[in-house]
Amino acid sequence: MSGEDVIHNAEQVVCSCQAENTVLLPCSGGSNCGQIANQVAVKLTEGGMGRIYCLAGIGGHIQGMIESAGSATRIVALDGCTVACAKKIVEHAGLRVTDWICVTEEGIEKNREFALKEADIALIVQRTRESLTKPAAASGSAT
Repeated sequence: MSGEDVIHNAEQVVCSCQAENTVLLPCSGGSNCGQIANQVAVKLTEGGMGRIYCLAGIGGHIQGMIESAGSATRIVALDGCTVACAKKIVEHAGLRVTDWICVTEEGIEKNREFALKEADIALIVQRTRESLTKPAAASGSAT
């Protein structure tokens, strides 16, 4: 994060992407790539770049969760692969995905091994941060 991406105030450092308005919805699927997507959402939440939300609640059409996510400026679907379950769940609930990140599209091979590589997680964190520095996509997918 560059100095230009940060707003300083007396109490805290806040990312200019307005983390409180960025919802992160990872697929958390049954592969390394799904778990990478989940870890990315956790790391971005811990780093103040957004807040992880419950994709299952959105998929279950829990109205309060849909409304809460829908009030965000940015809705980030983090998918493990091109099946795009997270993106499809969000859209099925009537919400617009502003940023779509797909782990396998970044060159990470999908498998059923769960010994996740920190370098893979770091790559997807970086790609997501890059997406969030751009204007929200009008078409529902970015990067």
